[in-house]
Amino acid sequence: MKLNKTVIILAIIFLPLLSNGQVHVGATTGLNATFVLDKGLKNDPRYNSTYTYQWSPVGFNFGVDFGRKFGLQLESILSNQGQIYEVIDAAKEVSGKRNIDLQYLNVPLLLKFMNGGNGKARTNFNFGPQLGLLTKAREVVSFEAGTYTIPEDPDFQLPTGAINNQDGTYTLEQSFSEEFTKASNDFRNMEFQLAMAFGVDIDLSRHLYLSTQVRANYSLTDMRNGDVIDAIKAGNGGDIFGSRANLLVGVQLGLHYAIGGTRSFKGK
Repeated sequence: MKLNKTVIILAIIFLPLLSNGQVHVGATTGLNATFVLDKGLKNDPRYNSTYTYQWSPVGFNFGVDFGRKFGLQLESILSNQGQIYEVIDAAKEVSGKRNIDLQYLNVPLLLKFMNGGNGKARTNFNFGPQLGLLTKAREVVSFEAGTYTIPEDPDFQLPTGAINNQDGTYTLEQSFSEEFTKASNDFRNMEFQLAMAFGVDIDLSRHLYLSTQVRANYSLTDMRNGDVIDAIKAGNGGDIFGSRANLLVGVQLGLHYAIGGTRSFKGK
């Protein structure tokens, strides 16, 4: 009963808006550079960040343009994210890897600001809040046996079994590995993010247009849950603690169907 009332209320609110706007639906795909921003990893001499590229294989959107200069757009985008950090030993050689592999269903609600006119190509700027719903997560840390530089942090604790060489380094006599997963509840199931994009819409026919965008997402909440954060702060795992955020920058392409016709073909 409550659900039916909610649907009726939303219909009363949005139907007049839809009747006065240009409705469009579409599908998208994208290629992104993804980053895991962590001050602790950045300041830790044992880690070296690498460039990581990921697909956003599919996304869907529903939008309404209220006139020629403003619109709203609701999207759902399956997004692969994360980053790979190389593990560097005291001799500056690669001796391990930290692989952070994440997948989100991102749901942004975007304000769309467009240039006016009826041309076939029109620029736009999009900005708004986004929910990141975690679907998969796995972080694997692996150190080979060897000698490593001790980070300059008073809270750092040596990994289990490590030997302090009293010269600013420690030695692992055996390889070390640690794994965090979504199944183990090591990650938050939802993140609050900000999304923005700059793009060009190009009319292809009376009802179809192509969207091209440069896009960025940034998370405002730490991706890990409270228990993992507390364990790192307590010195478990041999990490320097730092708040962690996702950053995505990439390009996105979409094909959209405009109900009633695209702007430059309307009236022809």
